[in-house]
Amino acid sequence: MKLYLGNRNYSSWSLRGWLALMLSGLPFEAVQLSLTGEGPNPRILAFSPSGLVPCLHDGDVVAWDSLAIAESLAERVPSMWPADQAARAHARSVTAEMHAGFAALRREMTMCIRERVDVRPWSPALSRDIARIEAIFDEARRRFGASARFLYGEFSIADCFYAPVAFRFRTYGVSLAGPAGDYVSALLAHPFLREWERDALAETEVIEVDEPRIVYRDLLARAR
Repeated sequence: MKLYLGNRNYSSWSLRGWLALMLSGLPFEAVQLSLTGEGPNPRILAFSPSGLVPCLHDGDVVAWDSLAIAESLAERVPSMWPADQAARAHARSVTAEMHAGFAALRREMTMCIRERVDVRPWSPALSRDIARIEAIFDEARRRFGASARFLYGEFSIADCFYAPVAFRFRTYGVSLAGPAGDYVSALLAHPFLREWERDALAETEVIEVDEPRIVYRDLLARAR
């Protein structure tokens, strides 16, 4: 299998696809591409129908969406989802919610692993996104993962999809209390995330449309 992905420092969707492959335990080759930060890249159309990454090639099978990649892998490795039916339904729901939602978080807290900035005051929409994510973490841990470090006990696809949130929260100084805060710390300490972070910090390329100190220049200036 071959996974095409983008800059590790910025590409949250690439991180999700890569984590799903790492979780599967299946052998794969990662092919990193430099992204423009401005949507579909015509150069990527040669191997990804959407012009976006991540994109997984497995022989004649191609999956060009992070959730499609995760589900394709889970068909071969069912343990990537929780075994319990109620936990599995909950995990699939919160994964789909992350995949489709939280627009304010994506817009106002771009992923940039190497940075540490404060963009307060947060917009009402961003505050609602953060509160909803905290509620998801608290509920999943309380109902399904109370005896372990992750949302549903063992590290799962759901954790893969919320991993970029942990990096975002650290970058922008979002501090969660209780089980939600413990969960964010557990994510950041996971060996997969530490490996990705190590490689992200080794990158030197700057994509201005994703760089917090450029994107939020005026807000940061007002905060001084």
